[in-house]
Amino acid sequence: MHYMLINRTRTDLTPEQYAELGRRAQGFYDNIPQGVRLIGDWAANDHSRTFALLETDDPELLRQIQAPFAGLVDIEVVEVTQVQGWGKR
Repeated sequence: MHYMLINRTRTDLTPEQYAELGRRAQGFYDNIPQGVRLIGDWAANDHSRTFALLETDDPELLRQIQAPFAGLVDIEVVEVTQVQGWGKR
């Protein structure tokens, strides 16, 4: 299954919290859990959000990925399906 994780960085972070967010994000990229495949990762040009397309058969792994970011970002998880054109799947 494919999931889009939409991470919205909280606007009230202190510089120290923002630095901590960066460390935690790097920790994620350095240690992507087995059973999760990062397909692609994008950032909004204004740095307000990131978008990660992940593949996993275990949605519990997504909850584990989100846990370290609690309080620093608001995360929306959307199960997605690739579309080849309108009306086709």
